[in-house]
Amino acid sequence: MAKHQRILPWVVGAICLLIYPFVDQALNLQTLYAVTDAAVFVVLALGLNIVVGYAGLLDLGYAAFFAIGAYTTGVLTWPAHGLEWNFWIVLWLSVVIAALFGVIIGAPTLRARGDYLAIITLAFGEVIPIAFRNLWNLDIRIGGWVLLENFNLTNGPQGLNPVGRPTLFGFEFGFDPLPWYFLILVIGVLVVLASHRLENSRLGRAWVAIREDETAAACMGVDPIRTKLLAFALGASFSGFAGAFYAAKLQAIFPELFRFQVSIVILCMVILGGMGSIKGVVIGGMFIMFFDRVILAQATQGVRGLGRILNVTPLMNVDLQLWRWLCFGATLIVVMVLRPEGLFPSQRWRAELHATEEAGTEVATR
Repeated sequence: MAKHQRILPWVVGAICLLIYPFVDQALNLQTLYAVTDAAVFVVLALGLNIVVGYAGLLDLGYAAFFAIGAYTTGVLTWPAHGLEWNFWIVLWLSVVIAALFGVIIGAPTLRARGDYLAIITLAFGEVIPIAFRNLWNLDIRIGGWVLLENFNLTNGPQGLNPVGRPTLFGFEFGFDPLPWYFLILVIGVLVVLASHRLENSRLGRAWVAIREDETAAACMGVDPIRTKLLAFALGASFSGFAGAFYAAKLQAIFPELFRFQVSIVILCMVILGGMGSIKGVVIGGMFIMFFDRVILAQATQGVRGLGRILNVTPLMNVDLQLWRWLCFGATLIVVMVLRPEGLFPSQRWRAELHATEEAGTEVATR
């Protein structure tokens, strides 16, 4: 009976996810685009959760891996390059290349800890979009040999447009949001399953050990550098999925899509939902993106309508989406003060946090 009770919520959730887009279209709710974009960011948040939630490494430049995955797809499918590779091949190449860059950035920097690691990843997150903005007039010469001359790799600030779309059994993904929803749903399910297996694996326990006490973990035979490097690589690989999907869905990629704010939004999802909690990260990510893309947009229209009725010019011109960062910041402050473990934390993280608080209280009372 207990087994059926555990399975029932998952069955109900799966049914809701499958019938949701048809209900949305039947009722003309027009939220399918927003939910699909939210699912992309949930996949990103699950990848960052490996780095921050499991391994305890503060990464402030995670959007860089998102950009790498997207630009890999763009470069290999942009008609001007004459490649136009199959999307399903490029999807997995984006995963591999994003993971490779996770190793490249992690190998020389993971010896740093705390604030130093955060600053390094912040710099990496700023460098990558700038690099993509400037890789449109490449000259590579070795002595008298010209390997590349005036080669346009990323098309600079104009971005790559169009990007190749996936086809499946002769069906080409177009402007209909329904196939895109089901594609990101499949990717999301794969990412959730992978996260669950990693969390309960030997590697997942090694990440937790390093997060709690790196010195003690090293004494128990855990290689800190190798283990943290795997966290960076696997976390980055998830962004490859999200980047490839996002580029194909938008049909265009620009450097401005991967600014520092994207990294902060993804980090907010992990913190709000609960670091180390798969369920928490999914709910936190959906909540933040739904609030940003649906609630604020609808509230803006409502306030403007009220302004037209009352003939109040400031209300007619208001844009509540400009206040999203104030809302996110205020929400994080409230959560950190009242529930620092997040809204839906993992049992392990909650126990560790409260054990630390109790130890600190006991020391203070002596």
